Amino acid sequence: MRIFVTGASGWIGSAVVPELQAAGHEVIGLARSDEAAKTIANSGAEVVRGELADLDLLRATAASSDGVVHLGYVHDFSRMPEAAATDRAAIETFGAALAGSGAPLLIASGVLGLARGRAATEQDDPDPAVHPRVGNAQVTLSFAAQDVRPIVVRFAPTVHGAGDHGFVARLVEIARERGTSGYVGDGANRWPAVHRQDAARLVRLAVDAAPAGSVLHAVAEEGVPTHAIAEAIGRGLDLPVAPAAPEEFGWLGAFFAADCPASSAITQQRLDWSPEHPGLVADLDAGHYFAR
Repeated sequence: MRIFVTGASGWIGSAVVPELQAAGHEVIGLARSDEAAKTIANSGAEVVRGELADLDLLRATAASSDGVVHLGYVHDFSRMPEAAATDRAAIETFGAALAGSGAPLLIASGVLGLARGRAATEQDDPDPAVHPRVGNAQVTLSFAAQDVRPIVVRFAPTVHGAGDHGFVARLVEIARERGTSGYVGDGANRWPAVHRQDAARLVRLAVDAAPAGSVLHAVAEEGVPTHAIAEAIGRGLDLPVAPAAPEEFGWLGAFFAADCPASSAITQQRLDWSPEHPGLVADLDAGHYFAR
């Protein structure tokens, strides 16, 4: 198939592109900058220059494709409602362009805030009040009624691996700045995690075989205790490990203090997906997060 990928040069997207190509798919990647265009071109994919707000471009490219993998997002925490609105407009544009084709429309979402006191599952319905982006998954699923094959992949908050500049990399930076690797409370609260390569393979499997209306969890580890994460960072930086107040982690504090385990049992059974790459603590112990 000819697959249009937004976010093709991003952390997850740049791993998804070669997965799709290895399975025989042709990839067209959206690039909003010269650097992104170079990354996509170097992967052997076709480049389309533009942004998520360029709805006419998104419509035309989706209409000339056999499916869409929408991983792009405007990650601006100061403008979350606007970012979610841009995302929704893009999804609606893709859905309309693919209507009547039976083509896959896969979008990225998250597992945070799905359940309290237990591991969230693929059957849990998200509360749109948790994050303005959450409701966009429901918009995506509604396109099943228009003969589109919508798929929602909820990613763990930590998609880790060599080159990661996300949450865990920021925790490492904070530990360096403070001189202590910290965790909130007793550190028993849990963070789900998945290796980037396992997440990319799940996206490819979903494009190939997930039924319309599928909700999938890109989660390899149901919940890593945050004290275990802090201890691994402490080992890597040779720093002491101790409790810290959420505000000492800045904007990351509310996330790091949350207890948000999530299961992927249904996903693994449905698509025969078995995560194979190192877990989060093993990845931290490999040392690449600490290289300057």
